[in-house]
Amino acid sequence: MPKAPRGRLALYLDLIRWDRPAGWLLLLWPTLAALWMAAGGFPGWHLLVVFTLGTILMRSAGCCVNDVADRDFDRHVKRTAQRPITSGAVSPREALWLGAALALAAFCLVLTTNRPTVLWSFAALAIALIYPFAKRIVSVPQAVLGVAFSFGIPMAFSAVQGAVPAVAWVLLAGNLFWVLAYDTEYAMVDRDDDLRIGMKTSAITFGRADVGIVMACYALFIAIWAVVGLRVAGLGWLYGLGLAAAAAQAVWHWQMIRGRTREGCFRAFRLNHWLGFAVFAGVAADYALR
Repeated sequence: MPKAPRGRLALYLDLIRWDRPAGWLLLLWPTLAALWMAAGGFPGWHLLVVFTLGTILMRSAGCCVNDVADRDFDRHVKRTAQRPITSGAVSPREALWLGAALALAAFCLVLTTNRPTVLWSFAALAIALIYPFAKRIVSVPQAVLGVAFSFGIPMAFSAVQGAVPAVAWVLLAGNLFWVLAYDTEYAMVDRDDDLRIGMKTSAITFGRADVGIVMACYALFIAIWAVVGLRVAGLGWLYGLGLAAAAAQAVWHWQMIRGRTREGCFRAFRLNHWLGFAVFAGVAADYALR
């Protein structure tokens, strides 16, 4: 028997990857870690709600824009061929309207903070809109994604302190290396399809050095966040424990990706949010102990 047509809500939830929260968790943990560092501890319920909901909304809006931009590529990739836009279940125009509504809801949340953060939100939106098209031009588009996925860090400092100090940009740079690591794992899943259709990704650019570069990126992320957290923010042993847990997970990911199998690389990508959670948990626990 033919499958019954899916309702619009179900299609929209599929479009924004509602059943795959790992995507927005990858954005949320470094943003919350920065929020705690900026506030010197718990930042208050208002900012916690704003940045948590804002992260979910903006990631969902980004999925809409990304799938519209990639619809001609996605139909040639095994993993993405049945996405709502690619399959024709949702029109590009419909997806863009949904993305605009989600972005507007996120902007309304930002309006409850302060003027500098509102202004920074326009830069964040611009970078998010640029990324889907970077894959046609930049040989390592994951670097653009790294900036987009890390922009919650300076915005968190701005919301708490009314300005973005140099340390926020250092944390952003460190987080960019983490994004390069996990999104290269993601790109390794689709490497064969991307080579065939002419897509540019870090997995293709790095070639056989991909696993080594991924591990170097993990190391740089942990090292930069260790220096900032331990030396600048004055965090202690609980934060160090969180970083150690993150490092242990990075080694585990090496075990999963070294064979370059689709299953191993995709599993490593999907589990990366636990690595980010370990770092955030270390930050929150260390401040709570004071």
